[in-house]
Formats: sequence, structure tokens, C-alpha cells
Amino acid sequence: QVQLVESGGGLAQPGGSLKLSCEGSGLNLEYYAIRWFRQAPGKEREGLSCIDSSTVGKMYYADSVAGRFTVSRDNEKNTVYLQMNDLKPEDTGLYYCATKDGLSWECESTWHNPDSGAWGQGTQVTVSC
Repeated sequence: QVQLVESGGGLAQPGGSLKLSCEGSGLNLEYYAIRWFRQAPGKEREGLSCIDSSTVGKMYYADSVAGRFTVSRDNEKNTVYLQMNDLKPEDTGLYYCATKDGLSWECESTWHNPDSGAWGQGTQVTVSC
């Protein structure tokens, strides 16, 4: 079975940083596109970033996080990371990682749309003084 588990969320001050982890089991994440989403109360789920399989290696970012967030991989740990810098209160929300269309290996232009891929349970990020 395929399972994704997010971790690393917590409380940060505005301007601070957090690093989220997405650890996979039942599949080798290096072969697949992995996406990050977030959802705040009362708002729709928002696509933040996508990274292609390791052999392709392209990375994509939403305008709201470009220049502040960075996605990366550690294949030995079967983990995808989301480094979040210069955090803002509007970054508060529940953060999820997911595959694309189940087991797609490229993000392409549709990466920001939620679909039937595998999803983790989420990790809470709160940005506040």
C-alpha cells in the first residue's frame, strides 16, 4: 500500500522558517512527482509546489510562495521536503503532500489541481506572534 506522512509543522513567528517532511512508504518517491498543498479554515485547498521525479527534476511553485519556499528530495530517506522561509500569517494552515494522478512522474501544467492521488494526513503550520 502507498502511504505518505507529513511532519515538521508547528508554531513560527512572522519572518521565521519551518521545514516540512513528506516520508513515503509502499513506493520510492524518487520515481514520482510529489506535490505540496495547504488548506486554511474556510478556504479551498491551495497547490503550493511540485517536484518531478528525480530523473526529470523540474520544480514548480505557486505565486504566493515563490521565492520563499523550496522543495527538495533526499532519496536515501525516501523523503521530500518543503523549506519555508519568511513565513507570513497568511501561510497558516494544514499542509499536505500528495502524488499526482496516483503515480505520475511529471508535474506538468496540472500539478496545482487536487486529484485522486495518494494524500497524507497533514501537518499544522501556525504563523503568529
